[in-house]
Amino acid sequence: MGRIGAILLGLAAPFAGAQTGFPERPIDIVTHASPGGGTDATARAVARGMRTALDADLSVLPRTGGGGVVAMSYVNSRPRDGYTLLAITPTHLFAMARGQGPLSIDDVVGVARAADDPIVVMVRADSDVASLAELVELGRERPIKWGTTQIGGVDHIAGATLADRTGARLSVVPFAGGGEIVTNLMGGSIDAAGLNLTEALDQIQRGDFRALAVMSEERVRRIGDVPTTVELGYDVVFSTVRGYLVLEGSPEDRIEILEPARLEGMGQPAYLDYLEGSGLEPGSVAGREEWDGQVRRLYRDARDAMIALGIVQAE
Repeated sequence: MGRIGAILLGLAAPFAGAQTGFPERPIDIVTHASPGGGTDATARAVARGMRTALDADLSVLPRTGGGGVVAMSYVNSRPRDGYTLLAITPTHLFAMARGQGPLSIDDVVGVARAADDPIVVMVRADSDVASLAELVELGRERPIKWGTTQIGGVDHIAGATLADRTGARLSVVPFAGGGEIVTNLMGGSIDAAGLNLTEALDQIQRGDFRALAVMSEERVRRIGDVPTTVELGYDVVFSTVRGYLVLEGSPEDRIEILEPARLEGMGQPAYLDYLEGSGLEPGSVAGREEWDGQVRRLYRDARDAMIALGIVQAE
């Protein structure tokens, strides 16, 4: 089972499903992604483990469109009874921050986190910039050409938040996806980028890219010599996260059953292999308290950055 499995078993405390009679019918996991994508694959892998933990059936229901708004609308139409879980990424939180869709941050409750793929600030290996402090200094002298996947996306907001808190300036260069950012960073057409560890781990390990900082509170084992933004004195924490929520008002005793069942599902060998193969940490999986706090922090930081960028208006 290994180190990750031992940690997850420690998190997954016994639960009282047999005593409460919940669940008595199938549980739906609603995703915003088409079948075959990362969010869908993660939800199906966790569902397989949860079936054993709960002795119940689970179905993954794709509700695509609107940057997560269609999925949120569907979940909002369902009873708040614990039988409907929403699989989220930062996409959903950013839609909430823009006031899109029927849900606000106060309408959701975290159940468990499935994956935490931190944003890593990086430059090309032969860049004159050797540290995050030097990148910040460059951004104070002239705008940093910062590669991003989309305006208002997690990598854009992460860079904008770092710039806002350090007095640096960004010139945002959007691309169609992480692969294009990797190509253009290697080609020298941009100065820096915030990429997920899973997107650029190979290039970091080969020495093509220089990782300056991980936007997290703790260092990442696979690149353990790279400092975090927090330890460098910048309170900027951003990740591409995948996790599960229920709506506010769902019965507390049912949430207390769902949380350990989720954690037990993510302790299965197939899921542990996925984490290891992706370079993600044992702490990528987390229970309700840590996950719910992270959801609210990501939302708050995203909304603050969107207000500063003029994407949304302050209330």
